[in-house]
Amino acid sequence: MVLECCVNSAVSAIMAQLGGADRVELCENMADGGCTPSAGTIILARKHLTIPIFVMIRPRGADFLYSDEEVEIMRHDIRVAKELGADGVVFGILMPDGRMDSMRMKELVKLARPMGVTCHRAFDMTRDPMEAIDDLIEIGVDRVLTSGQTDSALEGASLINRLIRHAGNKITIMPGHGVKENNLMQVVKETGATEFHMYLTKEITGGMNFIREGVKMGKPDLSEYTYVEVDSDRVREAHELLNNYKTM
Repeated sequence: MVLECCVNSAVSAIMAQLGGADRVELCENMADGGCTPSAGTIILARKHLTIPIFVMIRPRGADFLYSDEEVEIMRHDIRVAKELGADGVVFGILMPDGRMDSMRMKELVKLARPMGVTCHRAFDMTRDPMEAIDDLIEIGVDRVLTSGQTDSALEGASLINRLIRHAGNKITIMPGHGVKENNLMQVVKETGATEFHMYLTKEITGGMNFIREGVKMGKPDLSEYTYVEVDSDRVREAHELLNNYKTM
């Protein structure tokens, strides 16, 4: 059983390792579902982590149909991740009709090697999951993160199980999105998966004494004086659940 923790900063990556995570997916801008972290973030995470680091390669939020310029950014970011010691990268590109963009994906997979490659939840936005998984196998991707084309991996557990049986050992299917300590074992049992992706956080109140009211730096529903960080205690609980299940 492998527990991959989604982390939104180098500090969160350290907290995930402290809690027993087996691997981290390093991102920034979680409000948009995760984008490429800065070089400094990768450097600091690599300095402190002994577990594998997979770096998100996503130039912006919203859909996964990218311009030539955005794909060029992804090329550069993959090279940077490799140079800075990442163990893997995470990306996905779609065609306008909802198919995987096999040509561009193959190019980026080749560029990424010898790092590992995960296709993120762009997979969940494809028109046909079986077609998409076969395309990813042909492209040479190692792993796909999926919620089973629904809003949570538990809701999509049936499709995830079908994908695992369909793919065999050709690609790893990793459930993610909405997987928490209280439903992890149900996801394990209903999907039959062996790798799991979890984002386990707590809210941190910043150290500012002076509070400027009525000024927003970003989205109006977000506070400028609190932020989230991975909770090592929650990671430890999830890790222990998986370990206990493995030894049953």
